[in-house]
Amino acid sequence: MKLAFSTLGVPGLPLADVLRLATTHGYHGVELRAHPEEPVHPGLDAAGRANVAAEFKAAGVEVVGIAGYARVAAVGDDAAVLEEIRALVDLARDVGAPFVRVFPGGGDEQSAEEADATAARRLGVAAEYAADRDVRVLLETHDSHRTGAAASRVVGPVGHRNVGVLWDVMHTWLGGEQPSVSYAALSPYLGYVQVKDIAGPDDKTPLALGAGALPLAECVEVLSREGWDGWLCWEYEARWYESAAPLPGLLSAGRDHVARLLNESA
Repeated sequence: MKLAFSTLGVPGLPLADVLRLATTHGYHGVELRAHPEEPVHPGLDAAGRANVAAEFKAAGVEVVGIAGYARVAAVGDDAAVLEEIRALVDLARDVGAPFVRVFPGGGDEQSAEEADATAARRLGVAAEYAADRDVRVLLETHDSHRTGAAASRVVGPVGHRNVGVLWDVMHTWLGGEQPSVSYAALSPYLGYVQVKDIAGPDDKTPLALGAGALPLAECVEVLSREGWDGWLCWEYEARWYESAAPLPGLLSAGRDHVARLLNESA
């Protein structure tokens, strides 16, 4: 397994500094948060995108994915959601990212069955566009579909190789799902895995890996036992928690913690 971190942990940091953190602390990849306040977002012009790809190549670091905010199960017209996904897919293609992250975003305005159908319909359409650009669209285990069981209800019926799932281990845990159960549900569709740590359900302030309550050891053990060899991406949600310790000072210890977990599960 290879280790990456998300730019959500260092919001607004110039790309050169992000890449310097990755190479200094031994991370193989970076997940790029696609938001206008970040250096890389769908509004970036062609020259800017080419520069991003060149900077990553020169640094020897991979772009793991583009973390977008499209909500595929949200109530409303399909056209706007699909336009947002297509823009993210184009950005991913241009900077060399294999994955695009989308959220479920189903709310109380519809039943679970209606949300599933809406999300599956939109992802099915997006899949063809993504396939032509060699990108996979990943539904994150999040909000209305936080468990593996819920996410698989959407991506299973889509049945397209260019649609999969991003496993956020915090949300499946908050949904009451054991790592082995989550993996069993998600394994046919799994793109990559977001790891993190928090104190508990009532305090989601990000912590150093291994310092909180999330079952990271069990997650890594399941992935190793099943022979999964993809990306583990540390999503440190500093953008939303002002009291969180700065991520740069935690990166080396986080890398070492994951390395220990991998060694123990080998």
